[in-house]
Amino acid sequence: MEYNSYRALGFTTLQNGLIAYYPQLGISDIQLILIIQLEAFNQRGEHFPSNEKIASNTNLTTNDVANLIQQMIDQGLLSIEQTTDSKGMIGNRYNLNPLYKKLDNYLNDHIIIKNNQTNKTVEVADSLENNPVNMLARQFEIEFGRYLSPIERQELSAWLTVDHYSPEIIKMALREAVLSQVYSLKYVDRILLNWQRHNLKTVYEVKQFLQRNR
Repeated sequence: MEYNSYRALGFTTLQNGLIAYYPQLGISDIQLILIIQLEAFNQRGEHFPSNEKIASNTNLTTNDVANLIQQMIDQGLLSIEQTTDSKGMIGNRYNLNPLYKKLDNYLNDHIIIKNNQTNKTVEVADSLENNPVNMLARQFEIEFGRYLSPIERQELSAWLTVDHYSPEIIKMALREAVLSQVYSLKYVDRILLNWQRHNLKTVYEVKQFLQRNR
């Protein structure tokens, strides 16, 4: 079968913003798989696929699907709505609007730069290619030999946006942790806090500090 023949199966549209920033919304990789499946069914006109149908398109069991759906409902990412068709038949449908509302809020607060006077978008501050959280997470995953959890990704994001550590300083702290053979974000955080207590703000200052204390 050639590519043009495969096109007959159709395509599923997914926001690039979701692909880039789902970890910051507390969404796990396996939950993203479920979201993709729900979108695929929805865009084909099937708004309440059975757990069996969803599972058959993945490596998940029906119990896995049921648990993931409940998780997403509990997280406020998904809702189930009651519907009535033209014949008066009552049914249900999955609604991902809560998820996209959270995504809109995240993009508005962290990615989209607005003019304070007009409240109009000036530019997009980030992209799929240069998201520092994603790049840092990838480095941590390589060094730790495992995927980071959504909570760990949130901690990475907080180092950048709340504590205002530079990516370079975080990478240096990661290197120190690896040299000590401690593969934990808590240990990296202790290193960063120690440097903060010593008022070390630049790569040069950290290097000088490390040289003095080797």
